[in-house]
Amino acid sequence: MSGRVLIVDTDKSFVKGLRYSLEQDEYVIEHAGSAAAAMELLNRKNYDMVLTEIELPDSNGLLFCQNLRTISAVPLIFITNVDEDIKKILALEYGADDYLVKPFNILELKARIKAVLRRYSNKLQESDGNVIEIRDIRINTVGRKVTCKDKNISLTGKEFDLLYVLASTPGKVYTREELLERVWGYAYYGDLRTVDVHIRRIREKLEKDPKISEYIITKWGVGYFFREK
Repeated sequence: MSGRVLIVDTDKSFVKGLRYSLEQDEYVIEHAGSAAAAMELLNRKNYDMVLTEIELPDSNGLLFCQNLRTISAVPLIFITNVDEDIKKILALEYGADDYLVKPFNILELKARIKAVLRRYSNKLQESDGNVIEIRDIRINTVGRKVTCKDKNISLTGKEFDLLYVLASTPGKVYTREELLERVWGYAYYGDLRTVDVHIRRIREKLEKDPKISEYIITKWGVGYFFREK
């Protein structure tokens, strides 16, 4: 598995070593030293993966990730010196696919890149195109945008991923464990209640009355499913 990777980091020595290692696996590597430079490249080119430090000279990496998710669903992994649980959790909430603290074993990074790319590829294959439309909900997987009754719905990264998994296979009941695996993967830092919290937040944004759901239905004792009709 290979592809085009954008590395966003100011440490030229680190980037040089990482570039060399990934090029051994036939990845095509490009580099940006700031969030602004990275966004300029991302607006002009297509990438298969973004690897970014959380501490950037012109922006917080979390804000960079959040802004990126408004234009692209490209997989993103934080590779950073910041080893704080709250930053890891926020990174995943804002749409990152994984979080790895420096220093790390390059083989572990390569394994995580491959795992994220596999998950991303599987998501794309589940849909016949870039847009899922069910009743009055429209999900654009490229821009990661959701509308309900022609109204734009603002979702966090994981809320979008969770809604996408459910809506891409309407009527299929997912257990909480399955949703954790599909949405959070091994980069998960919480427990099963995380799924319930995210479902509640999505309902609050989609439903007139979150207590009477029209879209995401609870299968008591099992999990959740997206209503087909």
